[in-house]
Amino acid sequence: MDTPLATCVELPLIAVSTNDELLGPISKADCHAGEGELHRAFSLFLFNRQGQLLLQQRSALKPLWPGFWANSCCSHPRWGEAMADAVFRRAREELGVMLNSPLTWHFSFIYRARYLDVGSEYELCHVYSAVLDSTDLNIDPAEISAYRWVDRYELDALLGEEPDVYTPWLKIEWPLLRDLC
Repeated sequence: MDTPLATCVELPLIAVSTNDELLGPISKADCHAGEGELHRAFSLFLFNRQGQLLLQQRSALKPLWPGFWANSCCSHPRWGEAMADAVFRRAREELGVMLNSPLTWHFSFIYRARYLDVGSEYELCHVYSAVLDSTDLNIDPAEISAYRWVDRYELDALLGEEPDVYTPWLKIEWPLLRDLC
């Protein structure tokens, strides 16, 4: 019997130790099954020239946290892929944007979050930000069902008013990142 995680596209991701040492390639399904296997990931926070943050609502097709609001782009590098290359690739694939400004790395952290009985995130997540020159987006509906621009204080209020509609990683990252950007 197939589970939602078993139907994920099998691209090898990067299993790591808690010190971010390479352990080997691992399937996306294995990364997220059960309690999860520790793997590399990233979160990208994109701002417009007015300082507003781009939020995305995850597609209903996502096996973990479908329909939840998240930061601008979050994903994984593939086995053998540099982190910056993965960030640029996924921004292009998910949002249809070419990042022209440099990426700023802010911090890395490990978290684990379980989604119902479907699976878990167990990630060593590297958090980046960048500024978009153009806010013209061409979103992939298989990845993103909606998006919106919010200012910092609006996001603080939204997270306080309706925390259950936001992904666990956004709720961890935003308080740490808010004053760094």
